[in-house]
Amino acid sequence: MIKKSILIENKTAITAKNLQLVIKSEIRESTIPIEEIGFLVLDHQEIYLSLPAMNLLVENNTSVIICGRNHLPNGMFLNLNSHHIQQEIFKNQIEASIPLKKQLWQQTIITKITNQGILLEKITGTKNSFDFLCTKVLSGDTSNMEGVAASQYWKTFFDIKFKRERFGDYPNNFLNYGYAILRAATARALSGSGLLNTLGIHHKSKYNAFALADDIMEPFRPVVDEKVFELMQKYEEQELNTFLKSELLQILTRTVYFKEEKSPLMVALQKTASSLQQCYTGERKKIKYPNLWS
Repeated sequence: MIKKSILIENKTAITAKNLQLVIKSEIRESTIPIEEIGFLVLDHQEIYLSLPAMNLLVENNTSVIICGRNHLPNGMFLNLNSHHIQQEIFKNQIEASIPLKKQLWQQTIITKITNQGILLEKITGTKNSFDFLCTKVLSGDTSNMEGVAASQYWKTFFDIKFKRERFGDYPNNFLNYGYAILRAATARALSGSGLLNTLGIHHKSKYNAFALADDIMEPFRPVVDEKVFELMQKYEEQELNTFLKSELLQILTRTVYFKEEKSPLMVALQKTASSLQQCYTGERKKIKYPNLWS
């Protein structure tokens, strides 16, 4: 079953009754089985969420995403006890060697640059050197090919003059929203595999509770880039509205491809997270990332 993504933007009371989420606004009241919800995005300053409802959502491994006054995702709640051998998985992750983490980061960056190159070629219709850049990625990406690729990528990605910045001008706001949703989905998948989001393979900061999600989401970023590019071709709005947010939420159900099967992005992230867990135990040597295009 593909889990639903729900966006709430009005003054609303959210409670739970008989394992159903009860969503009551000034206009209407509706219910939905909690087991059907993968993501709940709360984007209004006067939303009430009861503690029993929140606990049931977290127990179901639903990612509850809170937006700030700027309407961008600001934080999320995740299940901290979602795997039956949690302590053993934590131990393997904490004790992972530096060479292993460097190799995993090398794989991750090679996959990211590959995906950027494929998408750039699809958009511009011209060949690029991203395959060559992949061959230059060292263990731990010590030569920073990720940065070299990013510089080339953003120079030619949009028709407009553009600088990729966290708080920059349009379409940075679209990209930021999409990346925040992707980050939440990645964190949810990692948590579901019993992994500590705080402990990254590359990203490190005492202020970052989702360092591992920031690592593993990197190869998936072009999914957001592609969606933002499509929205810019179709619509002239430069501010995020309800429709555009719901369009960006659809990246979670977009189809991606493994060798033997295809699956929605949110399911693929679970497969990727599970493969990372197996890398920590020594069962696998590579993270299982999907192809973003067939």
